[in-house]
Formats: sequence, structure tokens, C-alpha cells
Amino acid sequence: MDQLLIGIMGLTWKHLIMIVIGLILIYLAIAKKYEPLLLLPIGFGALLCNIPFSSAIGADGPLTLLFNAGIATELFPCLIFIAIGAMCDFTPMLRNPVVMVFGAAAQLGIFVTIVIAALAGFDIKEAAAIGIIGAADGPTTIYVAAKIAPQLLAPLSVAAYSYMALVPLIQPPVIRALTTKEERSIIMPKKADIPVSKMVKIAFPIVVTLIAGIIAPISVAMIGFLMFGNLIKECGVVDSLSKAAQNELSNLVTLLLGITIGSTMVAADFLNVQTMMIMGLGIVAFIFDTAGGVLFAKGINLFLKEKINPMIGACGISAFPMSARVVAKMAFEENKKNYLIMHAVGTNVAGQIGSVVAGGIILALVLGM
Repeated sequence: MDQLLIGIMGLTWKHLIMIVIGLILIYLAIAKKYEPLLLLPIGFGALLCNIPFSSAIGADGPLTLLFNAGIATELFPCLIFIAIGAMCDFTPMLRNPVVMVFGAAAQLGIFVTIVIAALAGFDIKEAAAIGIIGAADGPTTIYVAAKIAPQLLAPLSVAAYSYMALVPLIQPPVIRALTTKEERSIIMPKKADIPVSKMVKIAFPIVVTLIAGIIAPISVAMIGFLMFGNLIKECGVVDSLSKAAQNELSNLVTLLLGITIGSTMVAADFLNVQTMMIMGLGIVAFIFDTAGGVLFAKGINLFLKEKINPMIGACGISAFPMSARVVAKMAFEENKKNYLIMHAVGTNVAGQIGSVVAGGIILALVLGM
């Protein structure tokens, strides 16, 4: 009889708080449709790990085995990079290469957060791992954290994926605070008629891999897998592999990654001051990312006759394609004739590259200390 009551007897207020958090994530995924592919499995994983004496976690628990096999080893992030690369279309960026600078400017949050985290008492490796939340890229965050601060991997992963999913709530207030209605209404000329040859599309992932890899060899597993995914998409001779990467691989790894990340939200480990600080610093990183991209675009406009809509600067974060959708929607709301989606997408894919390169640079610098 005691075995039947063990769950109830072991239930604490901390378990209840984490179960409520899990239910909130599930609600946001289903009712609000905030990136359900991420929030739904994360939320349900939080439920599974906060049932007292849950058999889903622990030494022989399947979710713990998945964590050790797929996240601690960085396997899941690398596989996700292949899927993301296969889904990315760099054509809008190649048609308008100037947007690539926003992919760098919008990484401001990484470095600001590293400084703040260090001042808050984290050592340099932990501060760097926290700062990489600002990459707005879950796989990059997991990969970097596993290398330099594995003890923080659980809260860092949850923070990165949660804030990525909440981009539609985080970015609009920051963008509106830094821009005027007139700026948000700027219509940018279409670039769809600018041709991009197949040779350029094929050469791009190869060149990026070689350049980034030579500069920061530690980044090869990230940038190389991302660009490999893009190469199988653009080369046109392995369509079955490209479709498998975009669909089966993406869906399967996202499912396993999400529920495994959720299973790290154990009440005993998650409800503490350090985790709360990491969650708070994560939102700081996203805010400064967004602000950095927008302010950089506004600065460039001081020297341009043909103005850039500064909102696309916010797409320089890696949250692809959520950020592009958010900015395109905001532009349309300000001006019904303003179709900013292609410019936003071009900037967003530049941010995808920028975040991976930033992760490689952080690893090269920190591991070299």
C-alpha cells in the first residue's frame, strides 16, 4: 500500500511549482502556439521529472540515458545543426549581403551578458556559458555549455529554448522602444530580381566552413554540420537526404531534445538562486541582442540615402525563423504595403551563422585561458 502512496508522500511545494511551470509551457505551446515544437516537449519533460520517484529519470531512467547520450555528448545539437542547415535558404542574404553585418551586431547580448555574469560572481567559464544564451540558438548554447560549464547545462538549455520560443513576447517591446513609427514603416526595395547562381549557393557553405574552421577550429563541429546541411539542400543531387534532414531528422531530434531538456528541470536542482540568476541573465542577453541589431541599423541609416528599416536589425539574432516572422508582422501592422519578410529572413539566416561563429569564438577564447 505504501508503494501506491509513495508519489503523494514525496510531493513537495518545489515539485508543485515545477509542475505548474511545466503546465504553463504546455499551455503556451497549445493555446498560444508559441513554438509548440519546443515548448510542448520541454513542458511535458518538466512534468515527467517532477513526479516524485519518477522512473523516467535517474540512473536507469530513459530520459537520463537520452541526456547522457545526446546532450552531454553534444550529439543532438550537431544533428540539429544539419537539419537547420537543410532548412535554411541563404538566397535572401546573398541577394543583399549588407544584412550580414546585423548577424554580427545582434550578438551584442552575448558579450554584455558575459560581463554582467562575471560581475555577479560567476567564474569566466560559467559567465561565458551564460552569455552564449544570447546566441538565441539552443544547439549552440548546449554545445558551448557542455564544453566549458557542464554543471550549468540544464538551466542554460532551458533558458535558451524557453526564450527562443518567447521571442514574439520579448522582441516587440524592445523594438518599439528604440524606433519611431516612421522608422518602422520604412519600405525597403525588393531584391527578388537579383539572381544568385547555383554555383554561388553551393560554394557558400563550403567557403564559410573553411574560413570559420581555420579561424576557430573548435567551431567546426557546429558550423561544419550547419553548412553540410545547407550543402545537401543546395547541391540538388541528394534530394532524399535533404528532405530527410528537413523532416525526419529534424522532427525526431527536436522531439528527443525537447523532452530531454525538460527532464533536467528537476525541482531540487532548478529552484535555487543560481538558476534564477541564469534565467534573469538570459532575458538580459536577448534584450541586448535585439537592441544591438536595431541600434546598429539606425546608425547605418545615418550614412545611407536608401534607408534600412531598423527593425530588421533585430532579426540578427539566431532565433530562426521566429524573429523574421515577428519583424515582418510588425512591419505589416505599421504599413499594410510593407512586405519585409525577405529582408527579415535574410538577416535571420545571417544571425544563424553569426551565432555559431560567436559560439566558436567564445570557445576558442575561453578554452585558451
